[in-house]
Amino acid sequence: MRKKERGFSLFELLVVIAIIGVLAAAAIPRFADFRAAAYDSRSEQDLRNLASAQELYRAANETYATDVGQLPSFKPSEGVDITIDSADNAAFHASASHPSGHNTYTWDTEAQPALSSAPQG
Repeated sequence: MRKKERGFSLFELLVVIAIIGVLAAAAIPRFADFRAAAYDSRSEQDLRNLASAQELYRAANETYATDVGQLPSFKPSEGVDITIDSADNAAFHASASHPSGHNTYTWDTEAQPALSSAPQG
């Protein structure tokens, strides 16, 4: 007498694979949005860190740095493009973005609020 074998039928396995495929098809496009949001967050935080470094520099030198290289306490994140557009003894303007992000962030000490964002492109 043969024992009854247990296991999944081919049909059951195909149904599970189809369900996984549908879930993956729905999740993959959202993953790209989440990744872009993470790059945007990194750019925004780097700009905030740059602003803090600029204030430290100004306290020591009575003017803002005109180049990121003048700020030894600041290191941008990998892939983030950050530039100081203008700087003098009273104010500075800087921008940051990531090529894979959706937004460009700007810091303007003369604006309220100082931090703003705009879509890239």
